[in-house]
Amino acid sequence: MKKVFLEQFSRIGKALSNPARLALLDLLCQSEKSVETLVAQSGMTLKNASAQLKALKEAGLVKTRRDGKYVFYSISHPDLSEFWLLLQKFGSGQIRELQLIARELVHTKETLTGVNRAELMKKAKSEDVIIIDVRPGDEYESAHLPYAISIPVSELSKKLKTLPKNKEIIAYCRGPFCLLSQEAVEYLQKKGYTAYRLDDGVQDWKSAGLSVVESKNIS
Repeated sequence: MKKVFLEQFSRIGKALSNPARLALLDLLCQSEKSVETLVAQSGMTLKNASAQLKALKEAGLVKTRRDGKYVFYSISHPDLSEFWLLLQKFGSGQIRELQLIARELVHTKETLTGVNRAELMKKAKSEDVIIIDVRPGDEYESAHLPYAISIPVSELSKKLKTLPKNKEIIAYCRGPFCLLSQEAVEYLQKKGYTAYRLDDGVQDWKSAGLSVVESKNIS
């Protein structure tokens, strides 16, 4: 392959070689977000987030639109979500350190892995189980699992009484390496609920060819 092509491909690898950029990309694979939202949800400074977003844009990985005084970022192509998902799956299978960290932090006995998704949807439809999406509300509005209700982990304590104690609660967030659902499950269990963490995120369901509820206003 000609060196000139390889040099262009390497721009993508270079853009993805920074953990801060990957954190922003992970957020943008969930939904379009303003710079201010990205700063709040990532915990980065405005200066750092702006610099990393610039690098992602220069590599053609994200795009922008302006609405008044606000600038919104989104992934440049839907295939990028699939690419990010595959990168995580490949990394989890190849990098031993990642496997150990995942086993310690997220893959606990309360995690549902290899779940029968069709059976889970059947139970959710009949309200035999309650599925909660604990991501921020903007991500839920962009796309969520069927029958899931939005209860961001930051609002869980306020909305706790809306959840029945006589049914299993299944919490999910952005995928197997997201800790929001783990935090939600631990909190629910302390409050006397039977709760489990779903390993899947919205992108996992899309990748498997399963339906999700998507906003009609995605730009």
